[in-house]
Amino acid sequence: MNTISSHYLDELGIIRWESRYAPQTAPVCDESAWENLKETVKHCRQCSLHQGRTNTVFGVGSQQASLMIIGEAPGFHEDQQGEPFVGRAGQLLTAMLKSIGLRREDVFIANILKCRPPDNRDPQADEIQTCTAFLTQQIALIQPDLLLAVGRIAAQYLLNCSSPLKSLRNTIHHYGESQTPLIVTYHPAYLLRSPADKKMAFSDLQFVRKKLSTAVR
Repeated sequence: MNTISSHYLDELGIIRWESRYAPQTAPVCDESAWENLKETVKHCRQCSLHQGRTNTVFGVGSQQASLMIIGEAPGFHEDQQGEPFVGRAGQLLTAMLKSIGLRREDVFIANILKCRPPDNRDPQADEIQTCTAFLTQQIALIQPDLLLAVGRIAAQYLLNCSSPLKSLRNTIHHYGESQTPLIVTYHPAYLLRSPADKKMAFSDLQFVRKKLSTAVR
């Protein structure tokens, strides 16, 4: 366990959880459709965000993931590396996953937007509308058992609501026509600014672990 992971768990006063569940048979992702989607995202010019990007940020992780994590948009480091949730916030997310016995490669991590908004501003309605089709296809191809929305903007978008994040926690919501179960928690970047809320975030992760343990694939 790395230093950041240990520090995160020590702050919460918890012991690292190790999975005891036997591997389940996962849906098989259509590899051809997946690669076509990845290429479409890579070359997308449907909105003005393509003008300032270094890289598109398609997502990373397992195409057979039971858990799919969704944030709002890439930041500076994500744009530079072409991977979601890197930098300090990404390190904290990795530590959060380890606290419930998961690795980054066990889940799939994506954002609503695939390009970084200028100066990390909030996504605009037309940008979200443009990228919705990409995210919808990712979810359809992966067929996760559970979605985890991290942060207010991702949660409000996925649930089509304006409720504050605190009121959306501790509840199983459902997303889209597939009615995929969805849980809401804090964005790691927020937790870096407000470490007192890490305990509530860990409570959300325990909720995630409980839901995944009952999922049948």
